[in-house]
Amino acid sequence: MRTAVVVGAGMAGLATAGALARDGWRVTLLERGAAITAPPTALVLWPNGRRALEALDPGGGWPSIAAPLPDGGVRRPDGQFLVSPHTRPGAGRAPAVVHLQDLYDALVAGLGEHVEIRTGIEVSGVRVHRGQLAVGDGTGYLDADLVVAADGIDSAVRHAFAPEAAAVGSGFAAWQAVIPGHRAPQLETGGETLGAGYRFVSMPLGERAASRGGVYWVATAAGAPRPESPATQLALLRRWFADWHEPVGELLAATRAEDLVPQEVRELRPLPRAYGFRCGTGGVVLLGDAAHAMPHHLGQGACLAFEDAATLRSLVATAEPGPALGQAVQEYDRARRPRTASVVRQTRRMSAVVQARGRLALRARNAALGSLRPRILGHAHGPVTDWQPPD
Repeated sequence: MRTAVVVGAGMAGLATAGALARDGWRVTLLERGAAITAPPTALVLWPNGRRALEALDPGGGWPSIAAPLPDGGVRRPDGQFLVSPHTRPGAGRAPAVVHLQDLYDALVAGLGEHVEIRTGIEVSGVRVHRGQLAVGDGTGYLDADLVVAADGIDSAVRHAFAPEAAAVGSGFAAWQAVIPGHRAPQLETGGETLGAGYRFVSMPLGERAASRGGVYWVATAAGAPRPESPATQLALLRRWFADWHEPVGELLAATRAEDLVPQEVRELRPLPRAYGFRCGTGGVVLLGDAAHAMPHHLGQGACLAFEDAATLRSLVATAEPGPALGQAVQEYDRARRPRTASVVRQTRRMSAVVQARGRLALRARNAALGSLRPRILGHAHGPVTDWQPPD
């Protein structure tokens, strides 16, 4: 039986492990944490991400866990629309929002009996010994035909194969929170507001989310991550956004310190020189944030990771260890690098938009908004979200 080691049991790793197992691979899933746990947040699932998930697991029941997200437009802090909402997105083009607990539950349920999960494992290295690829787990080595690095922006596997790609700060601090339904303001649609160096995005999760509904919000501010306690950071956010239009103030008032998830926004600069490395009886591939971590201004990080997984699955579905699998690893690299490089460029453009300060810069930013699609909310169209799974 073909063997694969997937390093990292986040969204990308879980999706990849389950897809490979359904195609007959024997998969070992390594997770450095003591357990597989979902962050207490949510994500926007754009059409390209949804198509990738459906290609990975057609029976995964993705529509049942995702709430449709109508276009809420983009506003200034005083509430005036910079980009008006569109009420009729094209068929199959509307984004959705999903609670990560629901997504993780579905991905774990799809792993199947051919996935062995090992938690508390810190990968120590990857080697090729006598023609066999193997992953070090701190006590020994696990042989594999295929190694999938889904271990995030600080990937130990990427560091071994593409040390030129460094994780650097993006110049932003970010905060996320999910307010449970019993204390969340009622929102009919999501919304995005852009200020001078600040951004606030909110979206309703739907009544089914994590069995409790609620509202998910994300705030970003130019500058370094804050060192204070969550309670102090929440107080700062309430002060920074105090004069913004509702429901921003209502959402922050309903948020508790234990809901707040501060996040350092980092990215890879430069991107790895390759996403696939042919070696042993197959090779090593980089996937998700291990390959192309970027700021979340377009909301495409998870969606691109699911695209990676769907592309990899398609290419290795029938490939046997040896020349065929090695060639599939190289094809994965050729398929994914141009795509992700394009999205990273658009994300960096959006970073410049969010950082805009000063009257002239803000005026130019507002004039350019119409061409910067998609954002977190707004129209889901164009080459970013029109991606289709490979046949």
